[in-house]
Amino acid sequence: MDEKVKHLAHQIVDKIARAVLKESKNNFYNFGKTVGIGADGTPTSYIDKVAEDTGIKILTKSPIKVNLLSEEIGFIDFGGSYTFVLDPVDGTRNASRGIPFYGVSLAVGTSRISDVEYGIVKNIPTGDLFTAETHHGAFLNTTPIRVCEMPPKDILSSITLGKSSTKKAHTLAKQGYVRSLGSASLEMCMVAIGALDYYFVGKDLMRVIDIAASTLIVREAGGFVKTVENKDLDMAFDLGERTSVVAACSEAVIKEILS
Repeated sequence: MDEKVKHLAHQIVDKIARAVLKESKNNFYNFGKTVGIGADGTPTSYIDKVAEDTGIKILTKSPIKVNLLSEEIGFIDFGGSYTFVLDPVDGTRNASRGIPFYGVSLAVGTSRISDVEYGIVKNIPTGDLFTAETHHGAFLNTTPIRVCEMPPKDILSSITLGKSSTKKAHTLAKQGYVRSLGSASLEMCMVAIGALDYYFVGKDLMRVIDIAASTLIVREAGGFVKTVENKDLDMAFDLGERTSVVAACSEAVIKEILS
């Protein structure tokens, strides 16, 4: 991939992270305030708008033409051959409650998750940076990462529960040890570094902006990302599409989860 495109992607992620941290210090109690409705029909929070506007400003001024698909504004055609698939703040509820587990996710591709060539997920409160490039592996900061090769006897997972749960999710929650952390992209990155053995979303809830970057990161770290139908996860760059997610360290674990 063109290094200039990668540099632009990192510039956007870094500036969004800085803008969010600045607002956290100066305007925290407005983080969760609803300021509109996004392109996907869900409410737009104050901090989502601040973060997205930061990314749009950089792309508007950039001599490198890259299109944008983002949570609130939808698709902007800047006349580029690549599209940046951006979730400006993944884990908005965590951010607005002061829970230090939320990030910015950006994938670089053309039309589908399967053609994403580069992915970035940054944990904003900690500064940890997950990256992956097709056929070049995945990294945490500058260190290569791999999924766990042999899950322990007591499986540690992250499962979407509460009102977004399913019967299968409740069954899985009774096995091993469970976390529900509130940021899909970062939870999938936890699978990529072996901190979690799998991540499970049983309903068709996830949008492409939530998981495009982290899907590449998990796969480049040696893991697998599928749907609850046990099909390789793929979806178009379209905010209207939704999917279930099963991200795991091995196909054997996925088979056991879905059996």
